[in-house]
Amino acid sequence: MTLQNFLFFLISTCLISAAPGSNMLLAFQFGVNYGVKKTLWTLAGLSMGLFILLTTSLLGLGLISTNAPFLLTIIKVVGAMYLAYLGVKSWREADSELHSDQLQVIPTPVQLFKTGVWVSLSNPKAILFFAAFFPKFINFSAPLLPQYLMLTVGFFMIEITWQLVYTMSGKKLSDWLQLGNRLMWLNRLCGLIFIIIAIALITEIFWH
Repeated sequence: MTLQNFLFFLISTCLISAAPGSNMLLAFQFGVNYGVKKTLWTLAGLSMGLFILLTTSLLGLGLISTNAPFLLTIIKVVGAMYLAYLGVKSWREADSELHSDQLQVIPTPVQLFKTGVWVSLSNPKAILFFAAFFPKFINFSAPLLPQYLMLTVGFFMIEITWQLVYTMSGKKLSDWLQLGNRLMWLNRLCGLIFIIIAIALITEIFWH
């Protein structure tokens, strides 16, 4: 891998990671609701989920899309169902907070971590991203392990940086969102976006 290719990979990854997908949306929402320190557990879960997808892709499971497309369809359906569940849960919790005077129940670190892992794993496009994107920057006539390490470290440095940016942005807005019903409407909006992403995944399955 040439230095030019690696720099192009970093720039491309930076632009792709900056796009607000389900991972970044979760980081932002939890940053608002739970603060930066608590959300770090979720960010660790998001990274763990991405690492699992990256590892499976590098081991060749990305070939599922051509050799066993029905398995990829199952993965997409399960992922869409989980995102829809997360969206409905976020909407209902926001609604219950509106009609309750009780203090907000903060999830445990384990729960925050698990949510991060499952949100990452629920996006099957990440498998295709790793399977199709990474190989474009690899010189297969050279030793593979050093290249895998360079790309993996570069990817996670950028991804974690953007996750922290989204989390801290949510925290910055938290005081403003505490006024009136703003926080409730933000959680409803986040829930709605999760549902829309789920519907988009299901639509993609049936249209293809």
